[in-house]
Amino acid sequence: MSDCIFCKIIAGQIPCKKVYEDEEIFAFHDISPAAPVHFMIVPKQHIASLNEADMSHQAVLGRILAKSGELARGQGATDGFRTIINTGRVGRQEVYHLHVHVIGGPDPLGPMIVKNTGA
Repeated sequence: MSDCIFCKIIAGQIPCKKVYEDEEIFAFHDISPAAPVHFMIVPKQHIASLNEADMSHQAVLGRILAKSGELARGQGATDGFRTIINTGRVGRQEVYHLHVHVIGGPDPLGPMIVKNTGA
């Protein structure tokens, strides 16, 4: 998609700090990292969100998850990491190109999610 920032990164139109690339997926560092290790893995094919994914995307989604451990370890998350897929407005997705955040580092991460008390 011509206006998608991640499609432009994949195409080399916007610079990034690349972690990995193959024929189906692309991984790059987050520009606003939440931890010492924080990068994203995206499919090269534009899929707006996990909401739009279907069984035709099974192989690329599996490839992303299967590659995440190797890439996380290579970036320094040797004792574990977290994967996050924000989906849609309620899921706080900011860029509408499906992406998996891989977050880790030498220290334990904070809580999974802060409980909403309704306030």
